[in-house]
Amino acid sequence: MVPTFIRDYPEWHFGRQNYALWYLEINDQKVVDYLDALRVHFSEFLLEPNSRQYHITLFICGFLTHETRIYSDDFSLSEFEQQREILIKEDFAPFHLKIGAVDSFSSALFVQIQESQNILSRIRQKLGTVFNEIAALDYCPHITLGLYKKDYSSDLILRKISQLPVQYKHAEFELKIEHLTFGYYQAQTLQGKLYPYQHLFLGDSCCN
Repeated sequence: MVPTFIRDYPEWHFGRQNYALWYLEINDQKVVDYLDALRVHFSEFLLEPNSRQYHITLFICGFLTHETRIYSDDFSLSEFEQQREILIKEDFAPFHLKIGAVDSFSSALFVQIQESQNILSRIRQKLGTVFNEIAALDYCPHITLGLYKKDYSSDLILRKISQLPVQYKHAEFELKIEHLTFGYYQAQTLQGKLYPYQHLFLGDSCCN
């Protein structure tokens, strides 16, 4: 596994602060409690502190700017407005996602997200008509539990996954998604909080 080190990363942010993305908030308390329990089970491997809220990343935009792009990973508020208008015009309806199994990337532990209608890919395609996603790899919807703090063997992590209590291995949760969130985190704070900038409510969902 690839460890993450607690330090500033100036070679990435170049002094810029707010890194923007579209994401899905996880507000269901039963799901949050379940994810918290998973974090406890794997706590010996995960980097702390971690104050980032549970979420599903939908589309990575880049460093938020009010001006024209200087770096390739800058993202302007005008581009956000264009994306927002496209999504409003498309008028996506609320949808459901299912929580899947615990799994691992090389640098992070996560929980799989299952969808049946390909809705996330459709939303991402619309967002991508305005702006090419930053560092876009094969999209894998997931909820990150944490980053690894050391170079653990994959066998060790898989063994720990296999030791999960039965109720966690076969937990079945469904998420009802009624809004998308555009927000950002502060690049200088590793695993820092997400700050919502605007919510986009889907279909007939109520706008509070």
